[in-house]
This record gives sequence, C-alpha cells and structure tokens, in this order.
Amino acid sequence: MSNFSRRFKSLFLSELRTGLGVTLRHFFKRKVTQRYPEEKTPLSPRFRGLHALRRYPNGEERCIACKLCEVVCPALAITIESEQRADGSRRTTRYDIDLTKCIFCGYCEESCPVDSIVETHIFEYHGEQRGDLLMTKEKLLAIGDKYEAEIALARQEDANYR
Repeated sequence: MSNFSRRFKSLFLSELRTGLGVTLRHFFKRKVTQRYPEEKTPLSPRFRGLHALRRYPNGEERCIACKLCEVVCPALAITIESEQRADGSRRTTRYDIDLTKCIFCGYCEESCPVDSIVETHIFEYHGEQRGDLLMTKEKLLAIGDKYEAEIALARQEDANYR
C-alpha cells in the first residue's frame, strides 16, 4: 500500500465509514435475542446437565457400588463408599459428586452397568453457599425421584435412536 493511499484513507476516515456501514446494515435487521426466562432455546439431545441417581420401580436404589464411575471419572469428582448388606448385596453408604470438579463428560453415565447414575437435561442450578455444589447421595436420589419420568422418557428416546 502506497503512502498516498494510506494518507487518503486516514484523511477521509474510510475504515470508520466501513465500520459504521456494517453497524447500520445490522441495526435494522430482525433481532435474534432470546428473552431467557420466558423463552428457552432448544437443548441438544446430547446435552449433559445435573446428575441424578435412579431407583428401581420398587423403590430400591439402583447403584450396586461397583465403583466403575469413580474409577472412570477423569476429574476425580466422584467419591463412593459401600458396605455389604445382610443378604450379600453391596450398596453405597456414601455417593458424592463435587460439581466444582466435574467436567460433565458423561463417562460415569456410560460406565454404569445398571443405569444408576445419569446426567439429566437440567441446566438451571447454582450454589449460593460453599457446600451447595457437593451433591450427596440424598440430593442425587431426590433429583432422580423428582425427574424420573423425564429421565425414563429420555432413556427410551435414546434407545430408539440407537
């Protein structure tokens, strides 16, 4: 670029005019902004949100304390403690997920042989105090109980998709 053309562009503010032209062109176009609380954008079927522990229809928790999800978690966000029952089966006494460590990769869900731990489509959650994002067994089971119909429907649609 020659010295003359640079001075010409600088004198007549051609870059500024180009930028203002782009702004004016987009100023009168239809806006695509979503009004979030009232209008929700569609979620991908592959979205992974808040975790939940599921139960069998008879009310017993599904988790058999195999600890595969704890082993496969790349962020080391899952902690499981278990004990053996009188009938010989193992069940968890502690199942914690630290959501501040979790990267929502879905490995825990894929590794579970009994479909106990799932990641729901819930993305509207937050923590106001220090321990709010440490999901204990009781919190995870409560989420699973509350959203079981939605989880089962999503599981069935996923099975039909495959």
